[in-house]
Amino acid sequence: MAATGLAQRDCAGILPADDYSVTVLLVDDQATVGHVIRRALGDLPNFYFYHCANPQEAISLAERINPTVILQDLVLPGIDGLTLVERYRANPFTLDVPVIVLSSEEKAAVKSEAFKLGASDYLVKPPDPVELIARLRHHTKAYLNQVQRDEAYRSLHEAQQQLMQLNTELQRLTKVDGLTGLCNRRYLDDYLLIEWKRAVREQTALSVLMIDVDCFKPYNDTYGHLCGDEVLKKVATAIRQSLSRPADVAARFGGEEFIGILPNTALAGARHVAEKVRRIVEALRIPHSASGAGAHVTISIGVASAIPRRDTPLTDLLEAADVALYRAKKAGKNRVAS
Repeated sequence: MAATGLAQRDCAGILPADDYSVTVLLVDDQATVGHVIRRALGDLPNFYFYHCANPQEAISLAERINPTVILQDLVLPGIDGLTLVERYRANPFTLDVPVIVLSSEEKAAVKSEAFKLGASDYLVKPPDPVELIARLRHHTKAYLNQVQRDEAYRSLHEAQQQLMQLNTELQRLTKVDGLTGLCNRRYLDDYLLIEWKRAVREQTALSVLMIDVDCFKPYNDTYGHLCGDEVLKKVATAIRQSLSRPADVAARFGGEEFIGILPNTALAGARHVAEKVRRIVEALRIPHSASGAGAHVTISIGVASAIPRRDTPLTDLLEAADVALYRAKKAGKNRVAS
């Protein structure tokens, strides 16, 4: 193997190659062919020449030097030249590199088979120097343009993927409460309206849980707002764990108040879910010395359910849940009312 960085000068009648480099890999076991090609290239600017006499090393060498064009003899020791062309096309490093087949004779059948197996061009040995240089430049420029297009496409595809991810994240953020990770009020309003219309259309039950942390202001006054935020996060987790069906939605309604939407759920099922949330929060045993409902943080829940009619406003269901919550508070807190 030999590598030559050829000196810079222009060959008469050939366009200058200042904008790109031509890296030629010659695969031929005959040293005389290597000398002929090297002399043909002379000291052209931005031409780099490598000669591989052992065809078994051709692909590994190509992986190291990244040729822009391969000159490939058809008659090689130990391997058929066309088989080697197939191997170039099967290798991801040489898959798209132009391959110019060199042959001592011009046979249509051999040409056809060479192109079928992935050859880019075909020259009879010894090639005319002017024609050889022109084809090396042509195939190199086409290859480098393809590489640039592929890279531009990859960059564009990556940018599009990043944009899609950013848009997805932005959409998620517009739906999520930043503190608790539950849905926010904006998403809740949209979702509740959709499920209300579905319940009207299908005449199925829609239930709402109105959830409030008991004595939360005294908790904040006693333990501080950072501890209060932690309480809200833990309550949110308890609600999320309890509303386990795909259609169920939990949201932060505002402040220390939460809401659960249970589509296709009757009152008994909604009360069961509400009681589960209440027990989970109670079991956390978060100290609350300023609570009027016990020694730990608790919640009260109002439950309402309806099979809505077309002339029934959605606000009726929310008001019913709010009234139920008021009853739970008035009855001593830490309980479920409907």
